Amino acid sequence: MFTGIVTDMGEIVELEQRGDLRARIKTAYDTDGIDIGASIACNGVCLTAIELGPDWFDVEISAESVSKTNISDWSVGHRVNLERALKVGDELGGHIVSGHVDDVVEIVKIVDEGDSTRVTFRTSQPLSRFIAPKGSVTLDGTSLTVNEVEGVEFGVNFVPHTKKVTTWGTMAIGDKVNLEVDTMARYVARLNETR
Repeated sequence: MFTGIVTDMGEIVELEQRGDLRARIKTAYDTDGIDIGASIACNGVCLTAIELGPDWFDVEISAESVSKTNISDWSVGHRVNLERALKVGDELGGHIVSGHVDDVVEIVKIVDEGDSTRVTFRTSQPLSRFIAPKGSVTLDGTSLTVNEVEGVEFGVNFVPHTKKVTTWGTMAIGDKVNLEVDTMARYVARLNETR
């Protein structure tokens, strides 16, 4: 489990297609404190550390994960939002995040508003019912608050701090972004279906 509070921006330094895709991710984390088998959210995708170096960790990524996320867009030099798994007693600054991507959404509009940036995303129709104004979503591993929802589009505001400490400072129209809807919204919708 994660919180959607990004704690490092990693960099893809190697990609190798074996039976699965293997990625080496450079990190500022103290890798002496990471165990083999630890879960790390990489752009919101829960991946397992399989090898460690002084400033990097390796992950293996199944074809299923590549096909359901924006990992297919990764290349050497690509930056990714990182978060270590939540530990009992850690501050829950965002919301509960599983690291299981529901959809890849597209940035369709970017408007600067003062120092902040309002971004509009387009999702698939089946998922839009889980997204509500003032509700939470996870986008590329970042816990964010939804401003408005209109059909299959929803808007999010990025403050300067978020743009500085995550990959959101380099966003562009047409970018593909990993979306995980709020778990509570999913269960509320499911309960309403069974009534």
